Amino acid sequence: MEIIFATHNPNKLKEVQQLLPAHLHLKGLKEIGFTKDIPETGNTLNENAWIKADTIFNTSRIACFADDTGLEVSALNGAPGVYSARYAGPEANALKNMEKLLQALESHTDRSAQFRTVIALHFNQQKFTFEGVVKGKIIRTPRGSGGFGYDPIFQPDGFETTFAEMDLDTKNKISHRGLAFQQLLHFLASPTNP
Repeated sequence: MEIIFATHNPNKLKEVQQLLPAHLHLKGLKEIGFTKDIPETGNTLNENAWIKADTIFNTSRIACFADDTGLEVSALNGAPGVYSARYAGPEANALKNMEKLLQALESHTDRSAQFRTVIALHFNQQKFTFEGVVKGKIIRTPRGSGGFGYDPIFQPDGFETTFAEMDLDTKNKISHRGLAFQQLLHFLASPTNP
């Protein structure tokens, strides 16, 4: 059975393909000839994940899923949240986003935050949602060279290292994205699903 991951990112695709049960063949957007960007115009992670999943399902009529992720900082009332990828503006990169976040938190003692991933799945004519959350804090100075996005300044609870200092296996076991995908994979591997 074919299933589409609504992403243009080959690394994400490869990572998930290795975890899927053998009867499922994963395809990315490039493999189905979908080259357009899908505007993420939702006000929540859930809305953005469904915009992507609905767009691809309506185009292909093949089982598919999409994800959206945000960093939610307590002292900033949940910001950057749904705007995490473009927090410092439309042309921003990870470094500029981190700089803006660290500046916004300069005068705050509460540095608690959480990363949240929502996965939207079209499967067997039904819709399903999976969510992964990891709690932690924003440190004052970036550490580590791995990962991407806000990983160098996010330290998960119970760890002395940031996501950017962890090896990929460790990060995938505890991360928001890893937890959401574990739920998705458990669902897809269930014997009650064809």
